[in-house]
Amino acid sequence: MAKTTFLTATVRPGTVVEFMHGDQPQLAWVLEESSGKLRILTITKREMKLPAARLLPWHGPVCSEEVNRQEIQDILNSHQEKRGEIQAGIDVMELWELAQGEVETASLSWFAGLLWESPGPDETAALGRAMLGAKTHFKFRPPNFEVWSAEQVEKRMREKAEEKAREAVTAAGQTLLQELWGAHSQGRKPRLPALEPELAGSLETILRHQVADTLDDNERKIWTAIAKGLPDVPHLGLLLAQSWGVLPPHHNYLLDTAEYAWGNEWSETFNNEISSIESTFSNHRMEPEAEEFLSIDAATTRDIDDAFRIERDGGGYKLSLALARPDAHWEFGSPLDRAVMHRATSLYLPEGTAHMLPEQFGTGLYSLVAGEARPALVTDFLLDEEGKLLGVTPRTAWVTVSANATYEDTDEAIREERDQQLVLAHQLAEKLIQRRIEAGACVIRKPEPVVTVEEGEAKPEVSIVLKEECPRSELVVSEFMILANSGLALWARDHDVPLLHRTQDIALPQESAGIFTEPAKILRAVKLLLPPVLETTPKRHAALAVPAYAPITSPLRRYTDFINMAQVASFLDSGVPRLDIEELDRLAIHLNLRIKTVSAVQRFRPRYWKLVYLAARRREFQPAVLVDDNGPLATLAMPHLQVNVRAPKKLLGDKLYPGQRFEINFSRVDPLTNEIRLGEALEE
Repeated sequence: MAKTTFLTATVRPGTVVEFMHGDQPQLAWVLEESSGKLRILTITKREMKLPAARLLPWHGPVCSEEVNRQEIQDILNSHQEKRGEIQAGIDVMELWELAQGEVETASLSWFAGLLWESPGPDETAALGRAMLGAKTHFKFRPPNFEVWSAEQVEKRMREKAEEKAREAVTAAGQTLLQELWGAHSQGRKPRLPALEPELAGSLETILRHQVADTLDDNERKIWTAIAKGLPDVPHLGLLLAQSWGVLPPHHNYLLDTAEYAWGNEWSETFNNEISSIESTFSNHRMEPEAEEFLSIDAATTRDIDDAFRIERDGGGYKLSLALARPDAHWEFGSPLDRAVMHRATSLYLPEGTAHMLPEQFGTGLYSLVAGEARPALVTDFLLDEEGKLLGVTPRTAWVTVSANATYEDTDEAIREERDQQLVLAHQLAEKLIQRRIEAGACVIRKPEPVVTVEEGEAKPEVSIVLKEECPRSELVVSEFMILANSGLALWARDHDVPLLHRTQDIALPQESAGIFTEPAKILRAVKLLLPPVLETTPKRHAALAVPAYAPITSPLRRYTDFINMAQVASFLDSGVPRLDIEELDRLAIHLNLRIKTVSAVQRFRPRYWKLVYLAARRREFQPAVLVDDNGPLATLAMPHLQVNVRAPKKLLGDKLYPGQRFEINFSRVDPLTNEIRLGEALEE
């Protein structure tokens, strides 16, 4: 029988020791010790060399060296079993409660003294093992243990829970995503693995956030793990989510990436604020001006921003424009205001419309609906006989619009000279555009395809027709809006009212001036232009050929116009603009980024549906015209769709020139990746 002694500070042959192996303490017997180097026999019967520095700071008992290998093994097994039983009975959390607040760090023997009067080597070792396993409450910093604070424990417990959840989601997610990708690639329904609802919900959230590019750090780690082995293809998350069925076919992922809520449900969060504004509207209602204002919009338009009346003023014109005032009872800085600023603009997509403002306001209370009294900014523009602007006089008022006319009806009334006010308006509009062209304006007129999407039983039906041209009425609206935005920008400049301006302060060549209708000439003109900049300094807008341009005519649809409207109205009511130029500069930085993000939805979503339309007619020939033959690829325009496609020149023939007409079809059209490849091209 081996002779034993109690724990000593010296490690010598015959000592029972422990060391870390594979993140677990392992029991061993010291066979030989020489200058800090040990030869040990482990409980797994493995003989190995070990630096004494690797030993855990508890060892013992020290036994007789005069034992054989089997007796050593029996001794180690005996202590292993005993230490396991003791460890099972230790409540480490209770120990943490006793120590927390008393010490920040202490030796193992100090902690053992809290539990036993005279702890032996097995009790001490069992406690050390237990504390090593309680990483959420203690940190082992040899030879002592640190006691985590309550805040640190809470943080580590949360991290541990997240890690556990991450492991569960990762394990299940890898299997699920492999199956979803297989189903997508093979065009079949997925054979979904059984998932706990909470787990399925976590995976669905990760997929949705991946589609929206809003993964947090934890979700990104999980996504990287579960998507391992899948091909690196564009929109992988969207394809998997659609294969699973958690997102529908043709899901508008652009809305997700822009964090833009579709429909009007988003406004329900602000029902109390909306009700308060509705109440203020009723209390502040005033007697409106004479019902002589007329609006011109599409037949489907419900958010009516502007209306006008015009009369002769001596030899010139007096044009009065009424602009909607949704700012009239608005609380800037409120939660609703921040939400509307985040939306930035209304979206008009083939599948429907999402308004910037709550629909109760944008299409209801503040829309210039005929026969309804509405707060407005009324501006009188005095112009001479040639359409030169002589004076701008804005004021706030309540108005009632007499009629909401359509482009089609107005165009017909002008053409048939049935309404002298409309004839006079068209006469002024022609003079205004002529003056702008003489000043260098670049006017682009191109067909406007109207894309509509109707949900079918199996798949949506996409149709594209060209919008009916209404050149007279459209000219009246476009010129009056340019006049209003430019005229009020100049008025604000002269009265030191800071506004958000759209500027394009560039020099354009003389040949860029005029009206362009041919696709090749349109592309050439567009290449000369730079995107306008949103800033607070009034500057020239080169393409419009106006000395300043501050958007204000669409306050129901764009937050820039909404802000400018509030600036002008505040100055008229109190003599002071709502924001000074420094505040407006800060706002412009934020709005620039937000408008760019949301505008991407408006720019790319209609094109997506056009490509869906083309994909269904891939082999049908479409009329196209060559608009650019510079470089290795030529550019063809399809004016009836307003879609351009680039193709190798060799597919088009030896002699190419802008304006050359073709019939083309396609070998591949992928709406999701915006890929369109030319199949055949036949010269007309």
